Amino acid sequence: MLPVLALLSQAIQGSEGLWAHLGNTVLATALPETLILLLGVGVLAGVLGTGTAWLVSAYEFPGRKLLEWALLLPLAMPTYIIAYAYLDIMHPLGPVQGAVRWVLGYSSPREFRLPDIRNMTGCIFLLGFVLYPYVYIPVRAMFMTQAGNLLEAARMLGTSQRSLFLRVAVPLARPAIAVGVSLALMEALNDIGASEFLGVRTLTVSIYTTWVTKSDLPGASQIALCMLLLVVALVAMERWARRRQRYSVSAQKSNVLSPQRLNGLRGWSAFLLGTGPIVVGFIAPAIYLVVEAWKRFQFSGLSSRFAAEALNTIIFAGIATFATLCAGLIVAYAMRLSPGKTSLWSFRLATVGYAAPGTVIAIGVLIALGGFDRFLDQTMQHWFGVSTGLLLIGSGAALIFAYTVRFLTIAGGGIDAGLSRIPVSFDQASRTLGRTSTSTFRAVHLPLSKAAMAAAALLVFVDCVKELPATLLLRPLNFETFSTHLYGEAARGTYEEASIAALAIVLIGILPVMLLARVGRIKS
Repeated sequence: MLPVLALLSQAIQGSEGLWAHLGNTVLATALPETLILLLGVGVLAGVLGTGTAWLVSAYEFPGRKLLEWALLLPLAMPTYIIAYAYLDIMHPLGPVQGAVRWVLGYSSPREFRLPDIRNMTGCIFLLGFVLYPYVYIPVRAMFMTQAGNLLEAARMLGTSQRSLFLRVAVPLARPAIAVGVSLALMEALNDIGASEFLGVRTLTVSIYTTWVTKSDLPGASQIALCMLLLVVALVAMERWARRRQRYSVSAQKSNVLSPQRLNGLRGWSAFLLGTGPIVVGFIAPAIYLVVEAWKRFQFSGLSSRFAAEALNTIIFAGIATFATLCAGLIVAYAMRLSPGKTSLWSFRLATVGYAAPGTVIAIGVLIALGGFDRFLDQTMQHWFGVSTGLLLIGSGAALIFAYTVRFLTIAGGGIDAGLSRIPVSFDQASRTLGRTSTSTFRAVHLPLSKAAMAAAALLVFVDCVKELPATLLLRPLNFETFSTHLYGEAARGTYEEASIAALAIVLIGILPVMLLARVGRIKS
């Protein structure tokens, strides 16, 4: 909660008339564009995620098993990387427009060119196609488990496949759709690279430019506060919209939905339909990265900076993962030892950081730890005549702290899920045999939950590697990671120079996709 409280205090102390100035100059443009972007991304990600989940759940066709896990691949593609890739792919001199002109018989971009993707429509399209897996995962789980019995009952009563989807499946999956769309919107709000380079001035971009370009920390804090209120409003609206709905699950064992067989042309058409989001969201930009990375490697080999950037990325992500895992274990195990409202609310408050975009967390961390650095420096100079400087901000500790705040939800939630699978009777048996709570944790809980902890650690590590806004704003001087290197090259218009770093981020991002695909196969 420290970054959020620091943000509130800084925003309240803003200079007189700053709110009016921001409202007339920044918020008047950034807020409507942010809302339009969220609406578009929410609709597109919801339609793609729900549609693909229904396709692989309700139908059997050639290549279905492949699509089940391949539809997760866009998760490995950060939003800023897909934007940079498509800026080159769809460039007037790029491969797509060149091929279109060749087919139509044109020889120059002056004769024919496709519309520029640097606009709101292009941003919505690209973000929707890379964020739809956040909807696909929970909705497919809903279709395959809880909804199986009811869908089969509706099918036996003669409901057509179209009515089964619109009147039964979608209403039943609404909680899962809402959760998935909410996660997709959080990621869209957190984005800074894609929105900036596609010409959309969101609140996130406004925070960065207000702070870095204009050196206006109070103004950036107030925009960040508006952004935080927007996040709270989104979550509240989603819960209010389904406040009267109740969902019940049969006490009997849930049956897996029996897919309808599609043969011949219909089956291959279904396969091609399912591959569309994969091609747009992963395959096309991945091929572009591989080609450009190979060209770059052949031309000059690995850059001398690559090893240093890789080391910075791995070390900081590794330290942050360890810190986040320890904090997540504390808040999750507290609920195990003393279940109740106190531990539950402590868990919720400790994991509130994931709802806030990285730029908001970064501003809050800067205010809180920057204030501590100044206090410590003044104290050391007064008592010992020694200046400590920016101890936390300058050493990178602030960045690790921001990672921990941002991704504590993933660690805490994953560990709590693992602990919840261990029967309470194991605890009681251990205590009856004279074990303390500490030795019970070491001998019982830790071995049985290590798989969940490893999965949580992997997800946190990959998210730290991919995180751009917080890294960009809190990194020490002369400190580069893969993500900041890519952003810097994109700012100069030389995307291909950082293609190897971008490819490395994507390869690391595939790791949790492999984990999710394995879990999905086990469950099905």
